[in-house]
Amino acid sequence: MKGTYSMGKKSGKSNMIHCRRCGKRTYHKRKKKCSSCAFGKSARLRRYEWQKKYK
Repeated sequence: MKGTYSMGKKSGKSNMIHCRRCGKRTYHKRKKKCSSCAFGKSARLRRYEWQKKYK
Protein backbone atom coordinates (compact mmCIF):
# COMPACT_ATOMS: atom_id res chain seq x y z
CA MET A 1 0.00 0.00 0.00
CA LYS A 2 0.98 3.61 -0.47
CA GLY A 3 0.34 6.74 1.51
CA THR A 4 -0.30 7.60 5.13
CA TYR A 5 -1.34 4.08 6.14
CA SER A 6 2.00 2.54 5.21
CA MET A 7 3.95 5.30 6.98
CA GLY A 8 2.82 3.94 10.36
CA LYS A 9 4.65 0.67 9.70
CA LYS A 10 7.99 2.50 9.56
CA SER A 11 7.94 3.47 13.23
CA GLY A 12 9.98 1.61 15.82
CA LYS A 13 13.00 0.91 13.63
CA SER A 14 16.23 2.78 14.24
CA ASN A 15 19.88 2.23 13.40
CA MET A 16 21.09 4.89 15.81
CA ILE A 17 21.17 4.32 19.57
CA HIS A 18 22.74 6.16 22.50
CA CYS A 19 26.53 5.98 22.62
CA ARG A 20 28.15 4.51 25.74
CA ARG A 21 30.99 7.03 25.66
CA CYS A 22 29.48 10.40 24.72
CA GLY A 23 25.80 9.75 25.50
CA LYS A 24 24.55 11.22 22.24
CA ARG A 25 22.15 9.30 20.01
CA THR A 26 24.79 8.85 17.31
CA TYR A 27 25.98 5.23 17.69
CA HIS A 28 25.24 3.21 14.54
CA LYS A 29 24.19 -0.36 15.36
CA ARG A 30 25.22 -1.92 12.05
CA LYS A 31 28.46 0.04 11.58
CA LYS A 32 29.29 -0.41 15.30
CA LYS A 33 30.68 3.11 15.68
CA CYS A 34 29.63 6.51 16.95
CA SER A 35 29.62 9.36 14.44
CA SER A 36 30.05 11.96 17.16
CA CYS A 37 32.96 10.66 19.24
CA ALA A 38 34.30 7.76 17.05
CA PHE A 39 33.63 5.14 19.76
CA GLY A 40 34.11 1.73 18.19
CA LYS A 41 36.58 3.06 15.63
CA SER A 42 39.21 4.89 17.67
CA ALA A 43 40.42 5.02 21.25
CA ARG A 44 40.74 8.80 20.93
CA LEU A 45 37.81 11.17 20.91
CA ARG A 46 36.79 12.45 17.49
CA ARG A 47 37.77 16.13 17.48
CA TYR A 48 38.68 18.62 14.77
CA GLU A 49 40.02 22.16 14.83
CA TRP A 50 37.14 23.44 12.70
CA GLN A 51 34.69 22.43 15.44
CA LYS A 52 35.93 25.15 17.77
CA LYS A 53 33.65 28.16 18.07
CA TYR A 54 34.94 31.71 18.03
CA LYS A 55 34.68 33.62 21.30
